[in-house]
Amino acid sequence: MSQYNQTQKTLLLKLGNNIKQIRSQMKISQEELAFKINSARNFIGCIERGEKAPTILTLHRLAQALGVKLSELVEDID
Repeated sequence: MSQYNQTQKTLLLKLGNNIKQIRSQMKISQEELAFKINSARNFIGCIERGEKAPTILTLHRLAQALGVKLSELVEDID
């Protein structure tokens, strides 16, 4: 049984897609992004697939590593 309800899953998928899109546009691998935030590559993959809910501190580190505002990571998420 998943720990997230359908609304939460949808939100996490949108967030993950935003992160993946920004990362891909910058031509940064999951491994490189993970290194920049001192994390594991598989953790980045889990976030991008909507399997993990990153903390606000992790989102902040991701935004800094990607060179974007935190608000860009959550753009178009209601």
